[in-house]
Amino acid sequence: MKKALTIAGSDSSGGAGIQADLKAFAANGVFGMSVITAVTAQNTQGVFAVQDIDPAVIAKQIEAVFEDIAVDAVKIGMVSQIETIETIAAGLKKYQARNVVVDPVMVSKSGYHLLNPAAESKLTALLLPLATVVTPNIPEAEVITGMKITSLKDMEEAAKMIHRFGPQNVLLKGGHRADDATDILFDGNTFRYFSSPRIATANTHGTGCTLSAAIAANLARGYAVYDAVALAKEYITTAIAHALAIGKGVGPTHHFYDLYKKAGVFIDE
Repeated sequence: MKKALTIAGSDSSGGAGIQADLKAFAANGVFGMSVITAVTAQNTQGVFAVQDIDPAVIAKQIEAVFEDIAVDAVKIGMVSQIETIETIAAGLKKYQARNVVVDPVMVSKSGYHLLNPAAESKLTALLLPLATVVTPNIPEAEVITGMKITSLKDMEEAAKMIHRFGPQNVLLKGGHRADDATDILFDGNTFRYFSSPRIATANTHGTGCTLSAAIAANLARGYAVYDAVALAKEYITTAIAHALAIGKGVGPTHHFYDLYKKAGVFIDE
């Protein structure tokens, strides 16, 4: 059994953050562990409050996991404060963490800022150099690079700029583009492209968390980066296609659709 660790914030509604990561880990065949960086009061309609966890407690969580269990991959999500980022970077360096996937979470779908703007430069300086894969969407890539991204060519240029911060691979997600949803994977030399049809659903809560966690799970299982991303893309596409109309706002994806189908469990989506 391979083991994956998520370092991220808690989503009380279960659709994103730590909860989504652990579901994605389980669905993709790895044992999931967690380090909680923040507790959010959140549901399908928005984020209403955030309590950051003391950096000393974050450090202890990292220590508790790595001192006891071999960690095959790490996914990093919501890290809102400078001290949080510094603590995580120090811990991952100390334990020589491998297969690190960084999802640079900055703003929730409802518009809540989950990353302190003062911490943006710390994230790029300390966490991106540790990343096997970094997975920004277009708005996040615009913040990291300072450039406006509207075309595929813009995405390619942004991926090059982000790669210079030190990650081994950049997966720039194109879902925010109006005309095309192509994602770009750049390893410093070659561009690879992932295209999929847009799915007509409003229920996309936690898609970024889920995709990055699935990539981490696949890396933990020994897949090369391209294959890990390709499999994760297939997984999130299915999860979105069968997303759940839960709550009054943006519902979550269906993390276990394939497993439910195999088990003969069918629900009204």
